[in-house]
Amino acid sequence: MAERTTERTWRERGGLAVAVLVLVGVPLALIGGIASCVASDTGNLPGDSMERVWDTPYDKTAAEYGNAAWSVGDTVVRSRFDAVTAFDAGTGERRWEYVVPGRVEICATSAATDSVALIGLMETQGDKGCATVAAIDLKNGRELWRTSRLPGVTDPKYADDDLATGAGLAVVRDEDEQWAHEPDRRTRPVVPADQAVRAFDLRTGAPRWKAAVPKGCLPHAVAVTSRQVLVPLACATEAKLAAFDPADGKVRWTVPLGARRPVAPDAFMSFLSAEPTVLRVQERAPHGVNAHFAFDQEGRLQGEFDLGGGDRIVTDGKVIDGSGGGVTAYDLVTGKEVWSTEPLGAWREVTAMHVGRGRVTVFTHSRKGLAELHVYDSATGETVDERTFDEDTDPGAAEINGLFRYEDLWIVTRWGEGAERPFSAYRTW
Repeated sequence: MAERTTERTWRERGGLAVAVLVLVGVPLALIGGIASCVASDTGNLPGDSMERVWDTPYDKTAAEYGNAAWSVGDTVVRSRFDAVTAFDAGTGERRWEYVVPGRVEICATSAATDSVALIGLMETQGDKGCATVAAIDLKNGRELWRTSRLPGVTDPKYADDDLATGAGLAVVRDEDEQWAHEPDRRTRPVVPADQAVRAFDLRTGAPRWKAAVPKGCLPHAVAVTSRQVLVPLACATEAKLAAFDPADGKVRWTVPLGARRPVAPDAFMSFLSAEPTVLRVQERAPHGVNAHFAFDQEGRLQGEFDLGGGDRIVTDGKVIDGSGGGVTAYDLVTGKEVWSTEPLGAWREVTAMHVGRGRVTVFTHSRKGLAELHVYDSATGETVDERTFDEDTDPGAAEINGLFRYEDLWIVTRWGEGAERPFSAYRTW
């Protein structure tokens, strides 16, 4: 009898223990799960979050022009209307600063090639426009050379496609205000169109050539690839794209932009990418062309993309588009969709994109105040990683204008109407 009583007592105690574990453990598990979800959603869960590593000091309000950012080795560089400043990519410490002299402002910039970038300079008095070009060594901030250019009447905030680097060249587009008028004996252009695209040695500034722009056409912008210099042209009845030999400036090919109908010669044209070549074309007419055209190295028209506003980048034979609530990749040759991610969620927008190492990395920001990092396989669009920023490390509080990768750091750059930090660096944790 005693043995049966003891056995029953142990069974009862075991059941009680299980009950206690259930009563205590389940709520704890629920609390832990809820806490993990909250920590993840707010960017405070280790292994699912981001941490801020360094910030540069605040800049004053930027102008609408002269803004650019470059990454050169272990240095990130920021241009604004009054100066070019470099910072250590690993620590955020300032390395050098190039300050424009007197009452002069930076009005245009180029991409960087072999650590050299071009900046346009304009005097703020006398309405002389963006009339000077200087080459800056981004490793040390030293001015290598400068030359003059004819600025025409172009607003400086639209002048970035007037300067380009590549293939050991610095290419400058001059613009004559008389190009906008019917020529007559009294108002002949100061610069003929066939002398308006000039190439210089990238590091010395020695003149190389003037492009042989076809008769009856005006150069609209410039870009340089490893094999040729590209120039969109406004010709008599339609817009075209021309390629010039980087050795002597002779024309290699000229092709019309429109596949089905001619593109108006006064259309807006700018490069999304020089190599591979993707040109944005926007006609002024209400129902005109508003698309991106891709060309191969021989000038053959490939894909056409009807893309609106938003972030986009070209990589691995694809255009990666960050508008429309998600990320979509289009094939450059066919223009067809290759892959598309799931929607990023309501009230969420892409603020910056970066491609490299077979990945597409996207920074997003929501109206609720939180930012996220999404990483996708660039070939398939499959999600590789997702991270959340907490409020203290949120880079989306201000508009992001660029995104760089340095070792294990993500470095964003910003400029805008208010005081902004030019650079902030983050890493996953």
